[in-house]
Amino acid sequence: MRKAKTEDVEKEEKKLSSKTSKNSKNNKKNIKKKRRWPIVLLVIVIIIGIAAGIFYYRVQKLGGGLGGTIAATLGHDENTRKNLDTLTTLVLGESLNLTDTIMLFSYNPRTQEASMLSIPRDTFIGDDPDEATAWDKINSIYQLGVDGLLEDVSNLTGIEVKNYVVVDTAGFKELVDTIGGVTFNVPMDMKYDSYSQGLHIDLKAGEQVLDGDKAEQLVRFRHNNDGSTYPASYGLEDEGRMKTQQAFLTELAKQTLTVGNIPKIMDILDIANKYVKTNMDFNMLKDYVPYLVELNMNDIKKDTLPGEPALTNGVWVYLADEEDAPKVINELFPKSMLYNIEETEGNTISNSTVNEESNETTLGNETNTSTSTNIDKEDIKIELLNATDNIKNISKMSNLLEDLGYNVTKTGNTNSASKTVIINRSNVSEEFLDEIKQELKTAEVEEGGETTVDITIIIGQDYENSAESSN
Repeated sequence: MRKAKTEDVEKEEKKLSSKTSKNSKNNKKNIKKKRRWPIVLLVIVIIIGIAAGIFYYRVQKLGGGLGGTIAATLGHDENTRKNLDTLTTLVLGESLNLTDTIMLFSYNPRTQEASMLSIPRDTFIGDDPDEATAWDKINSIYQLGVDGLLEDVSNLTGIEVKNYVVVDTAGFKELVDTIGGVTFNVPMDMKYDSYSQGLHIDLKAGEQVLDGDKAEQLVRFRHNNDGSTYPASYGLEDEGRMKTQQAFLTELAKQTLTVGNIPKIMDILDIANKYVKTNMDFNMLKDYVPYLVELNMNDIKKDTLPGEPALTNGVWVYLADEEDAPKVINELFPKSMLYNIEETEGNTISNSTVNEESNETTLGNETNTSTSTNIDKEDIKIELLNATDNIKNISKMSNLLEDLGYNVTKTGNTNSASKTVIINRSNVSEEFLDEIKQELKTAEVEEGGETTVDITIIIGQDYENSAESSN
């Protein structure tokens, strides 16, 4: 019996001994693993430290700060900035196929100099002010395409402008909301309503945080419902609006380009991709970003194209000052950006030259405007543009024309105009033009450039008055 117990004890002792041996081996392996981990972590830390040191060195070599960080991230070196040309672009704010904001912007990343010239939307770019129509305003040209606007701005300023950036109002509002609003000092109480544009402005003077909707109200304000506007010392009507636009866009840029908005960069890029139209290459533009963020926004030189509003031929236009405008342009932009008059003499460097050449070409062409095309009434495409505050005028005239058998294919809004104008764009027969003119009672017929429509009709205030008198 005792012998059996002894054997059982020996077996248990062997089992315990075996377990102890295994545990000992496992413990030794774990100890070795634990010893290896600190070494691996140390190597990782060293590698990260070296990489961070190299990156920090590159950042400092590129000027440090946010700009240097972005430049290093993009793989720039000390020569990248030196090889960048002056960036010149036309910045446009679009709403309802019109642009209330027209700015010529230039930026030199090498010297950190930037300039901004506001061009009033009613600036006259036609031939003879005494024969001005609503289509002689620079804002109206935008409806025919950006290329024509670039050409007119180049002729107007003497600066070759090839690039453009068009920002839709919706994108502007979304950007302001994305960065949490913009703190801005509203210069005066603003109260204005335009039902035809769906625009309602209601702002109080003073410093406040503007969300996207209020920011749009601010930059589109020109005068109150009672006709009062910015004080003369600030700049009346359009001049005051452009001054406010410049100030707000400066604040928007300052409050967007901050370290705190880095986490929102993808949202900001999404907005740009969705609402911004440009003919510039994104890969080229991103090279300017590291230096733009370091630009002191208060150092941007700003001005408005000198001139004055004038009522001519029943149309309000803005006439650029022939003496002061070139002086302001010379002060804002480097002489190297201006056309060389001696070298380009005879080319399209002024409105008069362009129009003279255009007239000569037209007169010498066998298919001049006196020749009519053979087109049936139902095939004529008509565009209606409302230049009044009464949105019902569009449907009223559209119904009238369609009852006559014409085809209204496009409608929209344009600058305020007192006279109704019929623009013949594809040599439509005088028989049809006279019929339309007779029905509209007050309209004038003019020749215009080719577009996707055959006739454009600008509905002026006189159409509304004639309709009321006929009733």
